[in-house]
Amino acid sequence: MQVMFHAGVHCTDDDRVLKCLLRNRSEFAEIGSVVPPPGRYRKLIHQTLVALTNAEPAPDAREVLLENILEGDHADRLLLSNENLFCIPKLALSNGVFYPNAGMRIGQLKSLFNGDQIEVFLAIRNPATFLPALFNTAPVEDFEELLRGSQPHELLWAELIWRIRNEHPDVPLTVWCNEDSPLIWAQIIREMAGLSPGNTIKGGFDLLSEIMTRDGMKRFRAYLAEHPTMTEVQKRRVMVAFLDKFAREDMIEEELDLPGWTIELVDALTEAYDEDVYEIARIPGVNFIAP
Repeated sequence: MQVMFHAGVHCTDDDRVLKCLLRNRSEFAEIGSVVPPPGRYRKLIHQTLVALTNAEPAPDAREVLLENILEGDHADRLLLSNENLFCIPKLALSNGVFYPNAGMRIGQLKSLFNGDQIEVFLAIRNPATFLPALFNTAPVEDFEELLRGSQPHELLWAELIWRIRNEHPDVPLTVWCNEDSPLIWAQIIREMAGLSPGNTIKGGFDLLSEIMTRDGMKRFRAYLAEHPTMTEVQKRRVMVAFLDKFAREDMIEEELDLPGWTIELVDALTEAYDEDVYEIARIPGVNFIAP
């Protein structure tokens, strides 16, 4: 069986991946891609991973876990989503790295799902906006407590991706930028479900509709109807063109209100993020989804 884990990261998703997968649940089931409700697996997998911190899984652990998750369904491909898979928000940073426990968690998943093909799907986000958002999410007293010995300029997503690749070269890894999600949303969902590029899904433009005016979306859908043979690349160019005219400024601008968060720091972090993304897109074994 193939087991797809969407692991966040925090502050990139708000369960949108899960909601879109569930919206297409019946159609995906027809091709053997099963989307269980999160209540069946999030707490269960978390408790199991905690128990595996100092022990190997029991011989029947996989079967017991799948029996609870699938409840009799047959799956060739299991689609799971949990932004806390690696850790809770307040533990996402430590000593200059993002998600220090990511490699350990993936190793535990491999042991738990021994014999299955594990794949990990991961969105990343500009640290200039990610760190303030994470701070607002995590139950910490101050920003230094969240950083746990890190400095913002030290935190690089490429370090995390290289670490995962080096520790688990047998685990396929799909990565994309959260900033690009509205343009590539349908592809993300299709690749998780194992669909070809030509397949349509429900909710493929959900994120685009959040950042585009209602009139813009109406005109965009009308344009698609008039040009039904466009490729994915052509559709994305059209999305960008419509966003240039119909973007909702209140949805694409972010307030950064951390103490000491200057324009100069934001610019420096953004420039480093651009270089980070360039490197990640060229890491061997990484499926990087770009517009």
